[in-house]
Amino acid sequence: MNYQNDLAFARELDEQDSLRDFRSRFLIPQHNGEDAVYLCGNSLGLQPASAQQYLADQLANWKNLAVEGWFQGDDPWLNYHKSLTGSIACIVGARENEVTVMNSLTVNLHLLMVSFYKPDHKRFKIVMEGGAFPSDQYAMESQVRFHGYDPKDAIIEIFPREGEITLRTEDIVNVIDQNKNELALVLFGGINYYTGQFFDLKAITDAAHEAGAYAGVDLAHAAGNVPVQLHDWGVDFACWCSYKYMNSGPGGISGIFVHEKHFTGKELNRFAGWWGYRRDKQFLMAPGFDPEAGAAGWQVSTAPILLLALFKASMAVFDDAGGLDILREKSLRLTAYLEFLIHEINKQQEEEVYSIITPADPAARGCQLSVVCKHNARAVFNYLSQNGVIGDWREPDVIRLSPVPLYNTFEDVYKAARLMADALKAV
Repeated sequence: MNYQNDLAFARELDEQDSLRDFRSRFLIPQHNGEDAVYLCGNSLGLQPASAQQYLADQLANWKNLAVEGWFQGDDPWLNYHKSLTGSIACIVGARENEVTVMNSLTVNLHLLMVSFYKPDHKRFKIVMEGGAFPSDQYAMESQVRFHGYDPKDAIIEIFPREGEITLRTEDIVNVIDQNKNELALVLFGGINYYTGQFFDLKAITDAAHEAGAYAGVDLAHAAGNVPVQLHDWGVDFACWCSYKYMNSGPGGISGIFVHEKHFTGKELNRFAGWWGYRRDKQFLMAPGFDPEAGAAGWQVSTAPILLLALFKASMAVFDDAGGLDILREKSLRLTAYLEFLIHEINKQQEEEVYSIITPADPAARGCQLSVVCKHNARAVFNYLSQNGVIGDWREPDVIRLSPVPLYNTFEDVYKAARLMADALKAV
């Protein structure tokens, strides 16, 4: 037997893992009395073991302080959201005043497009990835219609070349250049939810700016997964959810980034609310909106403290782990190990029964591998589920598996691959 296919090898890798103790800081779903193999952080991250206490602390403040909780206690609610911005800024490569936490992802996307999609008779088109997550598609369509344009005319979706699965950066840049005289906005996901492709966001941003358009990014599948440098790359705006790789719980609080170059500009529209008013004069209740400095000025509604508490529990784990660069190092090895084992299964079958459609270049992907199962795909996925492997399914034949460095192990990866091999005989 190839040593690298052996359970002992996986356990040896786990022994050498400097992050191995962080698994105990998360609650692992159980299957037949043992830890399930949870490879679905790309859809919902696991619950931090501390989340219950963080939530209980704020419930206690509500109980004991009531309305005074906004101003009293260890973490007064009025500025509670600010305790998260330092951690988030490190994760997305931003300056602290360029990020804030608020709302949910698609709500934030709409709010940011109020500022950064400003079509006119000359520039009204949006370039985006073909096959983006449906929320992005729906948001673009509705924004375009709201401004009186037909999505068929205004939205340019870029699809892979015939016979290919992922996009080439050169093709994205070429399409942007070809439409430069009519382009208002380029909006891309950081990572495509279906293929797992991590796009070259700097090249896309540079091309958008050279075309005279704004550049925005949806980091739903990238934030907390891969290193990004939103400030240095010059991205104009970004938003993300936090319930995937950042473990904030189902429907958890979202976040936004606005580059500091836009803080003093008066040309940007925004939908305003009291929570985004400048803090030093907020309680004067004066007419006329005067925004808080930085990204916080895009806030609209009162911060949901209980959601923030859950998110804060996870951010404390990220901080203790030493940052995304350290997590990324382990992530690369976990995903490469899964890739290796899948290739070994194919060798044993003497055909490619499992085809990985995620880019082979580690720099062009995050944790996730999207795997096309060529024989009895749904039955194979069901077999994995019945045997304690939690991944997710995408029609018609794709199984997405995402080993997350904070809580997944090399043994998890080994067990999943072993069951993928067993499934070929069992279904």
